[in-house]
Amino acid sequence: MSIALCWLGVLLLFALVTWLGRQLGLIAIVSQLLLGMLGLPLLLWWAAPLGVDASTLLAPQWLHGLYGLAFSLLLGCLLSDVVDLDLQPASLKIALPSFFLPFFCGLAVAFWLLPGLSTLACVAVGLLFALTAIPVLFLYLQHQQYPPGKIRQLLQAAILMDLFCWLIFGLAQGGSQPSTLLWPLLAAGTPLLLKLLQRAWPQLQSARLNGLIFLGLLLQLQQLKLNALLFGIGYLLLLASLRLPLQMPLPAAWLAWLQNWLWVPLILAYGLLQIDWYLAWQGYSWLQFGGLLLLPIVSKLAGNWLGLSWADGQLGARRGKWREALLLNTRGLTEIVFLNLLLQQQVIDAELYFALMLMGLIATLLPALAGRPRHCVTQSNTEARSPDEVC
Repeated sequence: MSIALCWLGVLLLFALVTWLGRQLGLIAIVSQLLLGMLGLPLLLWWAAPLGVDASTLLAPQWLHGLYGLAFSLLLGCLLSDVVDLDLQPASLKIALPSFFLPFFCGLAVAFWLLPGLSTLACVAVGLLFALTAIPVLFLYLQHQQYPPGKIRQLLQAAILMDLFCWLIFGLAQGGSQPSTLLWPLLAAGTPLLLKLLQRAWPQLQSARLNGLIFLGLLLQLQQLKLNALLFGIGYLLLLASLRLPLQMPLPAAWLAWLQNWLWVPLILAYGLLQIDWYLAWQGYSWLQFGGLLLLPIVSKLAGNWLGLSWADGQLGARRGKWREALLLNTRGLTEIVFLNLLLQQQVIDAELYFALMLMGLIATLLPALAGRPRHCVTQSNTEARSPDEVC
């Protein structure tokens, strides 16, 4: 009971900091990252004399079940963005250099600075160099009042980059563990069965039913430690190719509330509590730690600049290009989910988790520190949806 009260207190603290951050103009994930990276170590230090430490907080079995549920639902929400993909050539031109330049840089850094890592872990480091957070990018773009056309272009580029990330990791993981591929690939074919059933019984044609089946299978595969990523991508791409609609079982406002006030704080705290904060600072040399903090940001900015230049048809600077490069460098929620997945599957250790989480915090703060663009004009009648509806 006391552990449950401690977790309730942690969630309430996240809620308070999120609310205070909003009063200061910060989006939720920035406030939550700041609390997680800076506040949780202080909280553990304060609670140590009371007999409460990280291992005690992580011990209950009900917590692992709750974490698995929250993680699967949040992963499902992120992957469901793939279904909305209506590709623009400019978005593809942005995405290719923006993803592959930092990806190969990350591979080189992993082999050079972290020689003890497995091949799968090196691939994961490369992917963490390359990904962009879709929900955080959307919130920043709306907060800075970008026009809808530009929002759509940059979001599509981010969706493509995240699709590359999840797909490459799913295939790399499956290649190292072929036995985990069969059931996820079979489950990914479920939309074919749904299509046949809905033709025979039209009353089964329901976007919400398709979403419920997707989340249920994703949760089951995650609990069985099978390749849920490959299933999720395959299921959603097949669903889109069959032109079957998808809708999450809960209303968008409820999902946004659960994400901001429960899922993200729980997932973030669960991952960060597995870190030995004293050893985290000493696990790497200054060269390794500095490389993991700076090189992902620098290589991603360079890739973003090249992608935006390719889409523009010119390499020179234009007003707003560096700001867009900063925005495409945000990590936030997508990185948290991916890092927790890697830590849960023991692909990376807690020290690497800490270094890359700190890098993600810095990268996500950069657009906020740069301020709002002068040229952005309020589009009062063109907002497609509220930031609270981003899942």
